[in-house]
Amino acid sequence: MTVLTRLISNCFFISLLTSCANYYEIPVETPLQPKLDISDFQRVMIAGFVTGGSDEIDTNLETARLLRSQLRNSSEFQIVDADVIDLTSVAAEQGDEILFSDTANNNTQTEGDASFPGDTDQENSNENLGYSEDDLELLEQIFADTSYWRQLGEEFQEPLIITGTVYFTPHERSGMVTRTREIYDEFGRRQVAPVRAYRDRRGYILSPKFIFIDGRTGATLYTERHREEILYDASQNSPALSSYFELMDRLIPSFLGTLSAETIKGTRILLK
Repeated sequence: MTVLTRLISNCFFISLLTSCANYYEIPVETPLQPKLDISDFQRVMIAGFVTGGSDEIDTNLETARLLRSQLRNSSEFQIVDADVIDLTSVAAEQGDEILFSDTANNNTQTEGDASFPGDTDQENSNENLGYSEDDLELLEQIFADTSYWRQLGEEFQEPLIITGTVYFTPHERSGMVTRTREIYDEFGRRQVAPVRAYRDRRGYILSPKFIFIDGRTGATLYTERHREEILYDASQNSPALSSYFELMDRLIPSFLGTLSAETIKGTRILLK
């Protein structure tokens, strides 16, 4: 008997056995450990975020409120109830101080050469757009300021501090889109057929970077970056706030999985 013949015989035997035997499903749960060891913390503080992109919504405030609400409902941490920090302004001020200090020490720039994200008329030509993604990278120097975060931690009993950057901006894309269309054949029977058409679509991009900081030392413990986008037909008017929450819904499970254990549920089929 060849290997192929033996394999066919085994497959036939298994299929015959399965068809004759009863089977049942049992639930299976697979635990996943948190990405970050936070056993030393009982308190969590959502400090605030450096934000860029559209100013249609207050991304800093909305993100802080949403994450606080999710942690209250999904964890046993004590959530620090404090005002959300305008971290964009703090980071910009620190960036200006560093920039002008370097300029004074080196004395290599002429007057008017020193600039920081958002200072030029070209960058502010669109009133609805704030800092770009490149600007946010320059402002991230605030997360390396351990003394700032350590002082903030001392003020609120050394919690785990959650901060970062959030970039939320309008987005447009044009191209071929596949849609379904109802058609009826010559006998009047209804059918659904795919149809490709060129469409202009508009939506939003959401790109948050969550940074977890030890409030005792001011050191960064973990960083997690996401990027999501959503597009609608150009004729559809979707408010910025609803699009923001729709995009955040995709990210929340991963965010919560950083701090708490998750369980993946499934089923397994057993033969009687």
